[in-house]
Amino acid sequence: MLAWILQAAAARLIRVFRAYMQRKAPGPDEQQRIETLARVFRNAAAAVIVIVAGTLVLGELGISVAPILATAGVAGLAIGFGAQSLIKDYFTGFFLLLEDQVREGDVVELAGKGGLVEQVTLRYVRLRDMDGHVHYVPNGEIKLVTNRTRAYATPVIDVGVAYGEDIDRALDVMREVGRGMRGDPVWRDRVVEDVELAGVERLGDSSIVLRCRVKVVPPIQQWNVRREFLKRLQKAYEERGIEIPFPHVTIHQAPARS
Repeated sequence: MLAWILQAAAARLIRVFRAYMQRKAPGPDEQQRIETLARVFRNAAAAVIVIVAGTLVLGELGISVAPILATAGVAGLAIGFGAQSLIKDYFTGFFLLLEDQVREGDVVELAGKGGLVEQVTLRYVRLRDMDGHVHYVPNGEIKLVTNRTRAYATPVIDVGVAYGEDIDRALDVMREVGRGMRGDPVWRDRVVEDVELAGVERLGDSSIVLRCRVKVVPPIQQWNVRREFLKRLQKAYEERGIEIPFPHVTIHQAPARS
């Protein structure tokens, strides 16, 4: 009876926790993360209550639980040594979900692999890269998570212009292109601020490299915005006669045979 009461109380507390978290984070991806955490808490509470209650019941029936506990301890130790990587995966996966480091739909880089997150479990993270290849990354192998799509993104854009061009004029054209995208109904919801001009980034072999960046929301659109910005900038430079030189290429000739 006490075990049943404790299970009911634990289930109610977990429901209250889930409802509280869902009110703070109403997004669909957040809902799935909260459901996963609630399920983990519910299963862990049920396992602890059942084990403790079963041990007490056996003791009341006059069955010595000391040999059972000793056997369970030895077996648990053996299983722990044999499944260290699996246990590590589950612990790391739990904290990945609890700390909201990775969500489904994010573009991330972890354990040397990058791509779109298709699934996050306590055991692994499933990624799909640009080539369509699917990678299953065990959570225990994750040391560092680079999330490229959280809140907003600021893609950096470098463009080289010829040494004879007016730098201020070239930067003004960058600003005009950004304003044009903000005024376009297709792109204005993605480009949320004016283009930030960094100025001259470096002096190359055949060009002066100019740098700017654009604030993009939602961040998953940063690559599309960058491609569209470069397309419009190339057209604008061509219309205004601003030269974008070809990259310097060195051709190595094979030595003549004697």
